[in-house]
Amino acid sequence: MYISPLFPEMPLTVGDVAAELLLSIDTVRRWEKKGLIRASRDVRGQRLFDLEEVRLLKQKLNEKPTGCFSVLKSEIETPYTVIELFAGAGGLALGLENAGLKATALVEIDKQAAATLQKNRPVWNVYQQDVRSINFSGHNADVVTGGFPCQAFSYAGKKLGFEDTRGTLFFEYARIVKEVNPKIIVAENVRGLLNHDNGRTFQTMLSVLDELGYRLEHRILRAQYLDVAQKRERLVVFGIRKDFNIPTVFPKECQYTVSLREALEGVPVSVGQQYTVKKKTLMSLIPEGGYWRNLPDNLQREYMGASYFMGGGKTGMARRLSWDEPSLTLTCNPAQKQTERCHPEETRPLTIREYARVQSFPDNWEFTGSTASQYRQIGNAVPVNLGYHIGVCLKQMLDQLEPNASSK
Repeated sequence: MYISPLFPEMPLTVGDVAAELLLSIDTVRRWEKKGLIRASRDVRGQRLFDLEEVRLLKQKLNEKPTGCFSVLKSEIETPYTVIELFAGAGGLALGLENAGLKATALVEIDKQAAATLQKNRPVWNVYQQDVRSINFSGHNADVVTGGFPCQAFSYAGKKLGFEDTRGTLFFEYARIVKEVNPKIIVAENVRGLLNHDNGRTFQTMLSVLDELGYRLEHRILRAQYLDVAQKRERLVVFGIRKDFNIPTVFPKECQYTVSLREALEGVPVSVGQQYTVKKKTLMSLIPEGGYWRNLPDNLQREYMGASYFMGGGKTGMARRLSWDEPSLTLTCNPAQKQTERCHPEETRPLTIREYARVQSFPDNWEFTGSTASQYRQIGNAVPVNLGYHIGVCLKQMLDQLEPNASSK
């Protein structure tokens, strides 16, 4: 039988797991579909599960724990430095700081996001300007990170090297990598970048970074298995300079998830969007974990309009979150029709501080600007705890280059 590299123990079939834990097969399959547990596949394509992971989930759901919200933080300091581009509201930067790395420069064009960075970390060197106007020649850093926007290139008659990407924000990321020449680079983006323009955009980016002298590996990191109460996937590329012969280290997924109940325990009261009377009346009919399909047919037709007759589940529409699962991926607005994020119990969108908790920001991290701007900053951020796990991996790789560099 094929043994998945994700699991150290022999995985079991859905029937074996269900029988061992006195569960129905449908329950195990439903948990896997919701992203609460993982499945590997054997050579025949049959799903296999880790018994202990399913056992832990069953115990967790039966006990309905109300754990404490936790932002991961290491007490170990390191000498390693980071330049971050497209820094946003600081989710990745704070996560890396919590892992012991030090931000020496952060670039962010959005005025309110840059103000958020400066308000929370006055010691950070924040450049509130277009990355195109920045020149880091002569600057040193161990790591350069960036979540550049995804843009297509023109392929006709081009070799698609470094110069051919000029005019895109990826070019600016690559240019600064070339100027700084760090030991390691990190590029993060949405999962969809893998298939953007039939995969050619991503392959062009990899070719350019390879041309600049980096050995590259990428993974899809699933935040719900990395101490974040949210089903959020990010494409992460690590590049190690080719003159360093060390292995690439990626975060190892945990055998548990953090529920929304745990994340929101004791969350501070804060401002947030409100529904109109009509929208609140409709959303009050949706049960915990439900969506538009739970409405009476006449209301489904009225609310969905032409979408009622289209294919696909459209499960984000009129969606109420579940207490005992991680949240669905947060967007820039908790009350968008396509991606509703309604509180599990109260009939309202998640508040600013609830949004921040789901993204694993600490309660003392303040966001500047209007309510809409704050939602947008939080929704666009890399979850802080995901950033921490990335930082731990960077530290492990850099420690191999600089033995005994870290100190307590």
